[in-house]
Amino acid sequence: MTFAATILTLYPEMFPGPLGTSMAGRALERGSWSCETLQIRDFATDRHRTVDDTPAGGGAGMVLRADVLGAALDSVADARPVLAMTPRGAPIGQARIREIAAGPGVTIVCGRFEGFDERFFEARPQVEQVSLGDIVLSGGETAAIAILDACIRLLPGVMGAPESGAEESFENGLLEYPQFTRPYEWEGRTIPEVLRSGDHAKIAAWREARSEYDTRLRRPDLWERYSGARDQSASGARRDMKDD
Repeated sequence: MTFAATILTLYPEMFPGPLGTSMAGRALERGSWSCETLQIRDFATDRHRTVDDTPAGGGAGMVLRADVLGAALDSVADARPVLAMTPRGAPIGQARIREIAAGPGVTIVCGRFEGFDERFFEARPQVEQVSLGDIVLSGGETAAIAILDACIRLLPGVMGAPESGAEESFENGLLEYPQFTRPYEWEGRTIPEVLRSGDHAKIAAWREARSEYDTRLRRPDLWERYSGARDQSASGARRDMKDD
Protein backbone atom coordinates (compact mmCIF):
# COMPACT_ATOMS: atom_id res chain seq x y z
CA MET A 1 0.00 0.00 0.00
CA THR A 2 1.32 3.43 -0.98
CA PHE A 3 1.38 6.06 1.76
CA ALA A 4 -0.27 9.08 0.11
CA ALA A 5 0.59 12.60 1.26
CA THR A 6 -1.42 15.61 0.11
CA ILE A 7 -0.22 19.07 1.09
CA LEU A 8 -2.42 22.17 0.92
CA THR A 9 -0.03 25.08 0.55
CA LEU A 10 0.62 28.47 -1.01
CA TYR A 11 4.09 27.24 -1.98
CA PRO A 12 3.78 23.86 -3.73
CA GLU A 13 7.28 24.28 -5.17
CA MET A 14 8.66 23.52 -1.68
CA PHE A 15 7.69 19.84 -2.09
CA PRO A 16 9.01 17.21 -2.08
CA GLY A 17 12.08 19.32 -1.28
CA PRO A 18 14.49 17.37 0.94
CA LEU A 19 12.04 14.47 0.90
CA GLY A 20 13.16 13.83 -2.66
CA THR A 21 16.62 12.77 -1.46
CA SER A 22 18.16 10.02 0.68
CA MET A 23 15.87 7.31 2.11
CA ALA A 24 12.65 9.26 1.53
CA GLY A 25 13.65 10.05 -2.05
CA ARG A 26 14.43 6.43 -2.86
CA ALA A 27 11.12 5.38 -1.29
CA LEU A 28 9.34 8.00 -3.43
CA GLU A 29 10.97 6.60 -6.56
CA ARG A 30 9.95 3.06 -5.58
CA GLY A 31 6.36 4.15 -5.06
CA SER A 32 6.34 3.46 -1.32
CA TRP A 33 4.77 6.89 -0.84
CA SER A 34 3.37 9.64 -3.04
CA CYS A 35 3.38 13.41 -2.76
CA GLU A 36 0.60 15.62 -4.13
CA THR A 37 0.34 19.37 -3.59
CA LEU A 38 -2.75 21.55 -3.86
CA GLN A 39 -2.34 25.28 -4.38
CA ILE A 40 -4.69 26.92 -1.88
CA ARG A 41 -4.92 29.98 -4.12
CA ASP A 42 -6.67 27.90 -6.78
CA PHE A 43 -9.73 27.79 -4.54
CA ALA A 44 -10.13 31.55 -4.21
CA THR A 45 -13.24 32.92 -5.90
CA ASP A 46 -12.26 36.46 -6.85
CA ARG A 47 -10.22 37.57 -9.84
CA HIS A 48 -7.27 38.47 -7.61
CA ARG A 49 -7.22 34.93 -6.14
CA THR A 50 -7.33 36.33 -2.61
CA VAL A 51 -6.60 33.82 0.17
CA ASP A 52 -6.25 36.13 3.18
CA ASP A 53 -7.63 39.26 4.80
CA THR A 54 -6.97 41.58 7.74
CA PRO A 55 -7.62 40.30 11.29
CA ALA A 56 -11.08 41.02 12.69
CA GLY A 57 -10.68 43.44 15.57
CA GLY A 58 -7.47 44.86 14.14
CA GLY A 59 -3.86 43.88 14.47
CA ALA A 60 -0.81 43.16 12.39
CA GLY A 61 -0.54 40.71 9.54
CA MET A 62 -3.10 38.79 7.52
CA VAL A 63 -5.29 35.75 8.24
CA LEU A 64 -6.02 32.83 5.92
CA ARG A 65 -9.70 32.82 4.95
CA ALA A 66 -11.95 30.01 6.13
CA ASP A 67 -13.99 29.87 2.92
CA VAL A 68 -10.93 29.33 0.74
CA LEU A 69 -9.41 26.77 3.11
CA GLY A 70 -12.70 24.92 3.44
CA ALA A 71 -13.09 24.62 -0.33
CA ALA A 72 -9.50 23.41 -0.70
CA LEU A 73 -9.88 20.74 1.97
CA ASP A 74 -13.27 19.61 0.68
CA SER A 75 -11.65 18.86 -2.67
CA VAL A 76 -9.60 16.14 -0.98
CA ALA A 77 -12.47 14.52 0.91
CA ASP A 78 -11.12 11.11 1.91
CA ALA A 79 -10.56 9.13 5.09
CA ARG A 80 -6.94 10.12 5.69
CA PRO A 81 -6.15 12.11 8.85
CA VAL A 82 -5.91 15.86 8.32
CA LEU A 83 -3.26 17.91 10.12
CA ALA A 84 -3.06 21.69 10.20
CA MET A 85 0.38 23.03 11.04
CA THR A 86 0.02 25.88 13.51
CA PRO A 87 1.92 27.02 16.64
CA ARG A 88 -1.46 26.95 18.41
CA GLY A 89 -1.58 23.19 17.93
CA ALA A 90 -0.47 20.51 20.36
CA PRO A 91 3.10 19.27 19.85
CA ILE A 92 2.98 16.06 17.85
CA GLY A 93 4.73 13.04 19.35
CA GLN A 94 6.26 9.83 18.10
CA ALA A 95 3.22 7.76 19.10
CA ARG A 96 0.98 9.85 16.83
CA ILE A 97 3.57 9.68 14.04
CA ARG A 98 3.51 5.88 14.24
CA GLU A 99 -0.30 5.88 14.04
CA ILE A 100 -0.25 8.04 10.92
CA ALA A 101 2.55 6.04 9.29
CA ALA A 102 0.56 2.84 9.79
CA GLY A 103 -2.38 4.26 7.84
CA PRO A 104 -3.10 5.14 4.21
CA GLY A 105 -1.47 8.57 4.37
CA VAL A 106 -2.10 12.11 5.56
CA THR A 107 -3.37 15.48 4.38
CA ILE A 108 -1.48 18.49 5.74
CA VAL A 109 -2.73 22.07 5.64
CA CYS A 110 0.12 24.58 5.84
CA GLY A 111 -0.53 27.83 7.65
CA ARG A 112 0.93 31.19 6.68
CA PHE A 113 0.75 34.81 7.82
CA GLU A 114 -1.02 35.24 11.21
CA GLY A 115 -2.65 31.83 10.89
CA PHE A 116 -6.10 30.44 10.19
CA ASP A 117 -9.57 31.89 10.55
CA GLU A 118 -10.80 29.90 13.59
CA ARG A 119 -14.08 29.10 11.86
CA PHE A 120 -12.19 26.75 9.56
CA PHE A 121 -11.51 24.46 12.53
CA GLU A 122 -15.01 24.87 13.92
CA ALA A 123 -16.56 23.87 10.59
CA ARG A 124 -14.09 21.06 9.84
CA PRO A 125 -13.71 19.22 13.17
CA GLN A 126 -11.71 16.42 11.53
CA VAL A 127 -8.74 18.79 11.27
CA GLU A 128 -6.13 18.10 13.94
CA GLN A 129 -4.12 21.18 14.91
CA VAL A 130 -0.49 20.22 15.55
CA SER A 131 2.90 21.87 15.96
CA LEU A 132 6.53 20.82 16.17
CA GLY A 133 6.91 22.47 19.58
CA ASP A 134 7.06 25.91 21.13
CA ILE A 135 8.51 27.66 18.08
CA VAL A 136 7.06 29.89 15.36
CA LEU A 137 8.01 29.29 11.72
CA SER A 138 7.39 31.44 8.67
CA GLY A 139 4.88 28.87 7.47
CA GLY A 140 3.69 25.32 7.89
CA GLU A 141 5.62 23.92 4.94
CA THR A 142 8.84 23.32 6.85
CA ALA A 143 6.91 21.66 9.66
CA ALA A 144 4.99 19.53 7.15
CA ILE A 145 8.27 18.28 5.67
CA ALA A 146 9.44 17.28 9.15
CA ILE A 147 6.17 15.44 9.85
CA LEU A 148 6.33 13.58 6.55
CA ASP A 149 9.97 12.65 7.06
CA ALA A 150 9.11 11.19 10.47
CA CYS A 151 6.32 9.11 8.90
CA ILE A 152 8.11 8.00 5.74
CA ARG A 153 11.13 6.56 7.55
CA LEU A 154 8.74 4.21 9.40
CA LEU A 155 7.20 2.78 6.24
CA PRO A 156 8.10 -0.85 5.51
CA GLY A 157 11.39 -1.20 3.69
CA VAL A 158 12.47 2.45 4.02
CA MET A 159 14.97 1.92 6.83
CA GLY A 160 17.57 -0.76 6.27
CA ALA A 161 16.97 -2.61 9.54
CA PRO A 162 13.40 -2.80 10.88
CA GLU A 163 14.69 -2.63 14.46
CA SER A 164 16.33 0.74 13.74
CA GLY A 165 13.09 2.50 14.60
CA ALA A 166 12.36 0.48 17.71
CA GLU A 167 15.25 1.63 19.89
CA GLU A 168 15.11 5.36 19.26
CA SER A 169 14.26 8.32 21.44
CA PHE A 170 10.60 8.47 22.54
CA GLU A 171 9.73 4.94 21.38
CA ASN A 172 9.63 3.64 24.97
CA GLY A 173 9.10 6.98 26.68
CA LEU A 174 12.82 7.65 27.12
CA LEU A 175 15.63 9.32 25.21
CA GLU A 176 17.82 6.90 23.32
CA TYR A 177 21.06 5.75 24.94
CA PRO A 178 24.33 7.35 23.70
CA GLN A 179 25.99 5.91 20.62
CA PHE A 180 29.71 5.34 19.91
CA THR A 181 31.79 4.10 16.99
CA ARG A 182 35.42 3.91 15.86
CA PRO A 183 38.05 5.08 16.56
CA TYR A 184 38.25 3.53 20.00
CA GLU A 185 40.10 6.56 21.35
CA TRP A 186 39.54 10.15 20.24
CA GLU A 187 41.08 13.19 21.94
CA GLY A 188 41.72 11.13 25.05
CA ARG A 189 38.15 9.83 25.23
CA THR A 190 37.43 6.13 24.85
CA ILE A 191 34.38 3.99 24.09
CA PRO A 192 32.87 2.56 27.31
CA GLU A 193 34.39 -0.87 27.87
CA VAL A 194 31.01 -2.53 28.42
CA LEU A 195 30.16 -1.84 24.76
CA ARG A 196 33.27 -3.76 23.71
CA SER A 197 32.67 -6.67 26.08
CA GLY A 198 30.43 -8.76 23.81
CA ASP A 199 28.17 -9.42 26.82
CA HIS A 200 24.75 -8.57 25.39
CA ALA A 201 22.99 -8.67 28.76
CA LYS A 202 25.43 -6.18 30.26
CA ILE A 203 25.22 -3.98 27.18
CA ALA A 204 21.42 -3.95 27.35
CA ALA A 205 21.50 -3.09 31.06
CA TRP A 206 24.01 -0.27 30.46
CA ARG A 207 21.92 1.16 27.64
CA GLU A 208 18.75 1.07 29.70
CA ALA A 209 20.45 2.76 32.64
CA ARG A 210 21.92 5.49 30.41
CA SER A 211 18.56 6.08 28.74
CA GLU A 212 16.97 6.59 32.13
CA TYR A 213 19.83 8.77 33.39
CA ASP A 214 19.91 11.01 30.32
CA THR A 215 16.13 11.37 30.22
CA ARG A 216 16.02 12.30 33.90
CA LEU A 217 18.80 14.86 33.37
CA ARG A 218 17.83 16.37 30.01
CA ARG A 219 14.07 15.92 29.76
CA PRO A 220 12.50 15.93 33.23
CA ASP A 221 9.09 16.25 31.58
CA LEU A 222 9.56 12.93 29.77
CA TRP A 223 11.01 11.33 32.88
CA GLU A 224 8.02 12.38 34.98
CA ARG A 225 5.61 10.78 32.52
CA TYR A 226 7.76 7.67 32.16
CA SER A 227 8.29 7.11 35.89
CA GLY A 228 4.62 7.81 36.60
CA ALA A 229 3.50 5.26 34.01
CA ARG A 230 6.03 2.73 35.30
CA ASP A 231 4.90 3.18 38.89
CA GLN A 232 1.27 2.84 37.86
CA SER A 233 2.05 -0.35 35.93
CA ALA A 234 3.99 -1.79 38.86
CA SER A 235 1.16 -0.91 41.22
CA GLY A 236 -1.31 -2.72 38.98
CA ALA A 237 0.96 -5.75 38.82
CA ARG A 238 1.23 -5.82 42.61
CA ARG A 239 -2.54 -5.65 42.93
CA ASP A 240 -2.93 -8.53 40.48
CA MET A 241 -0.45 -10.65 42.42
CA LYS A 242 -2.22 -9.84 45.68
CA ASP A 243 -5.57 -10.79 44.18
CA ASP A 244 -4.11 -14.17 43.19
